[in-house]
Amino acid sequence: MRLGIIGLPNSGKTTIFNALTRQNLPTGAATSGQFEVHTAVVSVPDARVDQLSAMYRPRKTIYASVTYADIGGLDKGISEGGLKGQFRNELAQADGFVHVVRAFEDDTVPHPYITVDPQRDVETLDGEFLLADMVVIEKRLERLQADMRIRGKAVDKTVPVELELMERFKTHLETERPLRELDLSEDEHKMIRGYGFMTLKPVLVVANLGDEAKDVHTLLKYDHPHTNLVALQGKIEAELAQLDPDDARVFMEEYGIAELSADKVIHLSYGLLNIQSFFTVGEDEVRAWSVAIGATAPEAAGAIHSDLQKGFIRAEVMKYADLIAAGSEAALKSTGKLRLEGKDYIVQDGDIVHIRHAM
Repeated sequence: MRLGIIGLPNSGKTTIFNALTRQNLPTGAATSGQFEVHTAVVSVPDARVDQLSAMYRPRKTIYASVTYADIGGLDKGISEGGLKGQFRNELAQADGFVHVVRAFEDDTVPHPYITVDPQRDVETLDGEFLLADMVVIEKRLERLQADMRIRGKAVDKTVPVELELMERFKTHLETERPLRELDLSEDEHKMIRGYGFMTLKPVLVVANLGDEAKDVHTLLKYDHPHTNLVALQGKIEAELAQLDPDDARVFMEEYGIAELSADKVIHLSYGLLNIQSFFTVGEDEVRAWSVAIGATAPEAAGAIHSDLQKGFIRAEVMKYADLIAAGSEAALKSTGKLRLEGKDYIVQDGDIVHIRHAM
């Protein structure tokens, strides 16, 4: 799972990256149009993993994770003629975006558009992605239409289907609304997977605040499906991320911060991708695994190892809440709440799973 952190110049994008990843990259170095990428893998905080680890005392405890890519170089006009080369490839590889929008005043860091206006800024970058998708769609429509003219009745049966879908996309983009608003079937998603449409990706908009905490909904409106809004005091939380826990607590008391927002952003980032966690437990390892919401037991087995999916027989399933209430796995078994599930079982968030498989 890879999320691209994007934003206009001087939005504090790298500051947010540092706050989320505990990195200490220099900020403000990238200039408009300069392509630059930094990545880091972040564990998703999960109290359930902590509790299971305390119960089983394993040799290793592994959390679910998200990869963040800090992508520099985005600005107004970047999509004219379509996004190209490594820049487009990096954006296309992202499963979703964390869009950092400036909501702080700082005379030492001039805003590229003079005034601080979060609503304008989020719409500016959205407009660039709309244009980039439109360029791709128009080029694809030209090729599909040419293919139908040349081949006539001999044209591949998928061509008219894709042509109709691309025309639907074009009509929707002309209303200046992102593609993620459309309801697409699984077959339609598969058909367009290779295009990397920017406005189809889910987005978490992060308002980067100054020293004063504010309600993000008073700063901007972003009414789209597969999106979320959150505010973060980026500079403060980036500084806290560099401190050891004891010093961080003192710092938080001084600033009147009850809890960090960085963990909330990580959780929202994880949930943005329509995924959930299930767990495997034992003396060797307690681990959180990520699967799509709606995944079957064999698909969960495949997340652990492809051989487990191929040889899947049954899944032993415990509910996290049942295990904690029972106090131990042995006590849970005595209640009859450990279940055997087959290939049609839909894995639920928090399931504890052991796969039975053929060797």
